[in-house]
Amino acid sequence: MKYVLLFVGTMEDQERFENMPADQMEAGMKAAGKWFEDYSRAGKIVGGEQLKGPQTATTVRFNDGKPIVTDGPFVESKEIIGGFAVVEVKDLDEALEMAKSWPAGPVEVWPAVER
Repeated sequence: MKYVLLFVGTMEDQERFENMPADQMEAGMKAAGKWFEDYSRAGKIVGGEQLKGPQTATTVRFNDGKPIVTDGPFVESKEIIGGFAVVEVKDLDEALEMAKSWPAGPVEVWPAVER
């Protein structure tokens, strides 16, 4: 089964990340990199990306069928998505075990539509 793991946090989390000392940031990035490397080597991660900060996002909404483009992420949300991984695992329990081992904060686990 495929799941998407969304790595989420708040704007405050993003600010703390951007302002943390270089050695702490390096250690955090190293831990996240190792997580991706370990699960990729095991064949569990089949896709994913780290995303640039929320200030780089653009949102397209529709009002009466007309697209409206605005700067910024989904403004109604209090959380931002920092990245995602597409994983191929046997079941939800395995996806949750992966999420529990993520070294950097909350993870949303979403089942993917199988085609």
